Amino acid sequence: MRFLIAALMATAVFLSPLTASAESADVEATITNVDTTNLSLSLDDGKKYQAPEEFNFEGLTPGVKVLVFYTEVDGKRVINDLEIIQ
Repeated sequence: MRFLIAALMATAVFLSPLTASAESADVEATITNVDTTNLSLSLDDGKKYQAPEEFNFEGLTPGVKVLVFYTEVDGKRVINDLEIIQ
């Protein structure tokens, strides 16, 4: 009987939805700072967004309005995609 309960519990653990450690979102804001050394952008929402290594900073300067798609991982906002709004 104990084996059956243990087997059912193990199956339930594998089949239950996993808690996601990353949350995707987007934000529309204006760039306040561009840090190409640390690969990050600061926006007028008061948050800092981390860019991936291959990120292209061309055309991104303070004052440019952007739509940033990001994933929050371990408290950091990592940029997935970015669009300049005109």
